[in-house]
Amino acid sequence: MSEEPEIRPGQYAQKKGEVVLREHVYDGIQEYDQTLPNWWLFIFFGALLFFFGYWIAYYQFGWTKTDAHRIDQAMAVIAEAKSKALEEMLAKLNDEALVNEWAADPAIVANGETTYMANCVACHGQDLAAKFDIGGGQSVPLPGRSLTDGQWEYGSKPMDIFRIINEGTPAGMPGHNGAKMEAWGQKIPPIQVAELTAFLISRNFAEFNKL
Repeated sequence: MSEEPEIRPGQYAQKKGEVVLREHVYDGIQEYDQTLPNWWLFIFFGALLFFFGYWIAYYQFGWTKTDAHRIDQAMAVIAEAKSKALEEMLAKLNDEALVNEWAADPAIVANGETTYMANCVACHGQDLAAKFDIGGGQSVPLPGRSLTDGQWEYGSKPMDIFRIINEGTPAGMPGHNGAKMEAWGQKIPPIQVAELTAFLISRNFAEFNKL
């Protein structure tokens, strides 16, 4: 049976295996002065070595990618995918197809209405008239333009409408009462832009059905 180690008061242990109960007391608690276990020391010094090596690789030699670099790469991949999807969509779209195929398909129009209600109501209103009903037969104007009055500021062809949704208010243009259309092509895929365009055409079909 091993003997219990002698515990003596003091500041620091003087020899291996010696147990010292340090003299200072804080909040009724005293502190032992003993060598830490080897497994703890191994982890501690290993962590220091890892940090030093990683610091050199990360900051000095650029052997590892920074978070900013990873984000930039991911955003570049997303932008390239969006650009490719837009090119493929534009290859299939034209004024006649948007009116006679897309806007004539109830499923496409329903999808476009869902996109409109989720993203466009705040500026153009539920009825597309850019007004908000406050009751008593009164309404207040919303920031966007009316989409039912036949006035298309930046082109009245179906593909013009597609582009204004996709790209937003043209550069250098003031927008409507200072409110500019944002580029929704940066937030939703091209197919949703096309479905949204088809929905708007379906709500103004008398204006476009001559195509």
